Amino acid sequence: MARFDSEVLEFKAEGHCPICQNNTTFVAQRTTPLPEEYFLNWFRGDLRCTSCSSIPRQRALFAIIEMLYPDWKNLAIHESSPGPGGASERLRKECPGYVASQYDPKLAYGNTHASGSYRSEDLERQTFDDRTFDLVITQDVFEHLFAPDRAIREIARTLRPGGAHICTVPLVNAAKPSVRRARLTSSGVDHILPPNYHGNPMSADGSLCTVDWGYDITDYFTVHSGMPTSIYYIDDLSRGIRASLIEVLVSRKMNGVPFV
Repeated sequence: MARFDSEVLEFKAEGHCPICQNNTTFVAQRTTPLPEEYFLNWFRGDLRCTSCSSIPRQRALFAIIEMLYPDWKNLAIHESSPGPGGASERLRKECPGYVASQYDPKLAYGNTHASGSYRSEDLERQTFDDRTFDLVITQDVFEHLFAPDRAIREIARTLRPGGAHICTVPLVNAAKPSVRRARLTSSGVDHILPPNYHGNPMSADGSLCTVDWGYDITDYFTVHSGMPTSIYYIDDLSRGIRASLIEVLVSRKMNGVPFV
């Protein structure tokens, strides 16, 4: 396997960060050997803003929020499983109607953690009332769900008409069909493909990947939620939005059909 063995692999670009709103430098740097198959993908988690440490997919998500819902500060927003910093931190600070939830089985669902930082919720079986939110945000969550059909229906249920689910999901299968990696059965987890884990803000053990999604996720979301779903892709180095696997999905809850 070819490797890039230079002491430091580095890329820098000047620009303006859509999250912290600073003129900044976006930097990707690796000081360890980089496998060849990862070389084209390294920006996704490494092209960081030197002002706020955000990464490309977070900036892409926030750019779409601001483009489609410029009044987001005045909306009711639910974000499931936010990580530290990035778009989540700005939403938390500047949107009074922002509610964060985490999957925390140790805390009864619907209750708020003693820290006040999140509410315990199972995205597939939420305790929120119907039509509670204008926006629901998920960042790299749907590749970890055992029942994504239930989760997207629940999201649709909790959205107000005219609202939207805005999310990032690594579409690793691109134009190929989506593929199940793991299922939950009565006897436990059935691993169809070798286990693969991503980071988890609630557990050092990480989060199991259950689906390798492709572009057909738009059909899946639309069919199971009734919300038309589109994929947005931004390539704009001046805003630090350049990497693979940073597509943003938007599912809109229709508010009637216009007659013109």
